Amino acid sequence: MTITVALAEDHAIVRHGIRVLLEAQPDIHVVGEASNGVELHELVAQLKPQIAIVDISMPGMNGLDAIPILRRETPETQIIILSMHSDESYVHQALVRGAMGYVLKGAGFSSLIEAIRSVVAGDRYLCPPLTETIINDYLQKSQPAPVNSGVPLTPREREVLKFAADGLLNKQIAARLSISPRTVEIHRARLMKKLRLDSQTGLVKYAIRQGITKSDKP
Repeated sequence: MTITVALAEDHAIVRHGIRVLLEAQPDIHVVGEASNGVELHELVAQLKPQIAIVDISMPGMNGLDAIPILRRETPETQIIILSMHSDESYVHQALVRGAMGYVLKGAGFSSLIEAIRSVVAGDRYLCPPLTETIINDYLQKSQPAPVNSGVPLTPREREVLKFAADGLLNKQIAARLSISPRTVEIHRARLMKKLRLDSQTGLVKYAIRQGITKSDKP
């Protein structure tokens, strides 16, 4: 059986190299390429490949934002993220949004082939360096909550935290909540100070530990 694949990567040289390597496999056929999330959306809607290999950092619509749209509109297409980002917050967001696989660009090409075949067979796939990362993340979440977990948040602060943890920018959060970007900036700064955090990654980790997600009602 031939596995049909769509490839989304904004660097043409990288995209071409991946395509050549994939099509050297007797059971894999690349049906189309896209340089951003919008093109990928159109490509997948038209061709409905079994697999979409998606980079995170793309112009227009990034890979993380493309995942829920593709899963909702073309559920028969499974998504594998191919990214340079190894931070567990990116891996968590990708999996929560519906990706079935996550492969680092620094991994061997055999990892991508293994990911494609595993996902087609119905299994999730994380390349080996990430497997340990995810396990450690779950172990961390199973430990007693940190001291700042008991800090009370206002309903608005929870809303800002929820959207910030999902990777939305201040302008996007402002549009969702019908407030100004400056107001969002103030709320975000207060959150960072109140929770004693110093980075976006820390904000995401805190939200994950507390179960503050899109489905969480403020």
